[in-house]
Amino acid sequence: MPAPSDKASRHWFVTGASGGLGRHLTEHALRNGDRVTATVRRRAALEDLREMYGDRLTVEILDLTRPADVDKVVGRTLRSGPVDIVVNNAGYAVVGAAEEMTVQQIRDQIEVLLLAPMVITRAFLQPMREQGGGRIIQISSVGGQVGIPTHSSYHAGKWGLEGFTESVSREVSDFGIYLTLVEPGATRTGFASALQYTTETTVYRDNAVGQTRHSLETADESVFTGDPAKLAAAIYDTTRHPSPPLRLTLGSDSYSAIHTALTERLTALETQKDLAESVAFTH
Repeated sequence: MPAPSDKASRHWFVTGASGGLGRHLTEHALRNGDRVTATVRRRAALEDLREMYGDRLTVEILDLTRPADVDKVVGRTLRSGPVDIVVNNAGYAVVGAAEEMTVQQIRDQIEVLLLAPMVITRAFLQPMREQGGGRIIQISSVGGQVGIPTHSSYHAGKWGLEGFTESVSREVSDFGIYLTLVEPGATRTGFASALQYTTETTVYRDNAVGQTRHSLETADESVFTGDPAKLAAAIYDTTRHPSPPLRLTLGSDSYSAIHTALTERLTALETQKDLAESVAFTH
């Protein structure tokens, strides 16, 4: 399928592209004439797109919990030519009380949600700097700003990603490299059906943990308002903007929840103004 003649073709690197938002982004970029290197766990997941778009789509098998594999895949990708847009999309959530989570579950969450995006981001900074710029899209979540019971490890990864990204964005803006955190709300991507659960303990069954767990176990994604195709289009549009936002909140539910959380934090902070000032040395 030929690229549209009115747009310069760009090269994307997208993790977690086998389904959900990652696949929608991959399709949207290809449809608009760009090239994509897409990482998946199973190569067959994108076979239909390979047949449709040919060599404009490169599929790489990648396990984000193995940093050595990340280095190899990124190295091969860069040898094939400059990368203009990186999308750290892959992710999942373990649901349960913090006390119920195993150390391995916690480690795996941090590996996928935080360490892997950090490693991938760092790997592309030098080549982007040397080529005169680039875009890095970090798929965060409403959970990168708002905390709920049962998601402690997920929040640790997403909140960490937000802090990392905000810091790096200030380090590299002089080089024409822009980072954007995308904070979607409930979106029909199949994410809810892929949730992993801890072994439930009776002590948490009847409190906020148990209530949240039950609502997630019985969640019906048909009521989610987020359209992943529209999210992909909105994200794509930011990559064409000369001055993209650091944070892109998508979904009325995400906007409302984050607005409430930030307002509550600001109100709480303002009550501490006098105390904050009182700990200075007295001259």
